[in-house]
Amino acid sequence: MIDFLVQPWPWYFSGPMIAFVMFLLLWTGKSFGMSSNLRTFCAAAGAGKNVSFFDFDWKAQRWNLVVAAGTVVGGFLAASFLSNTDAVAISAVTIEKLNSFGIQDAGSSYMPDFLFGSDALSAPKSLALLIVGGFFVGFGARYAGGCTSGHAISGLSNFQLPSLIAVIGFFAGGLIINHFILPILF
Repeated sequence: MIDFLVQPWPWYFSGPMIAFVMFLLLWTGKSFGMSSNLRTFCAAAGAGKNVSFFDFDWKAQRWNLVVAAGTVVGGFLAASFLSNTDAVAISAVTIEKLNSFGIQDAGSSYMPDFLFGSDALSAPKSLALLIVGGFFVGFGARYAGGCTSGHAISGLSNFQLPSLIAVIGFFAGGLIINHFILPILF
């Protein structure tokens, strides 16, 4: 039983579970998206006193805080008790490409030290990339009216054309960054 928990869950279980959660959210008149949860958290913490975007009745959105807390608790439980410590199975071509970027531990550890080690977080280049990337992600989520999970899961479930356009933009942007910008940065 435990071996089943540390392996990736198959699509035929995970997909219907996501659909079930979406059904429950639609049935209760709610929509899913992490940026909404973070907005509610900031409003509850008092950010509405300084920024009008966070000035709303966050108590009506308390369920967002439960989702955010569940994400943190679920992530901790999964990382602590349900994770397979083997390296991520990636192709030899991908490992070779990452090695050419200077990522020498690709394919040998689950979280390569080049990207997730303490040295990576203290390097000026890494910090600059994190700050600039975080700004673009935050700005993009606000400009698009939601984050990738909100548009891709909730918006598409509601057959919203703006969500379809946003998801196409997310994927196109990701492909452009991975194929053209990251090779320049590394």
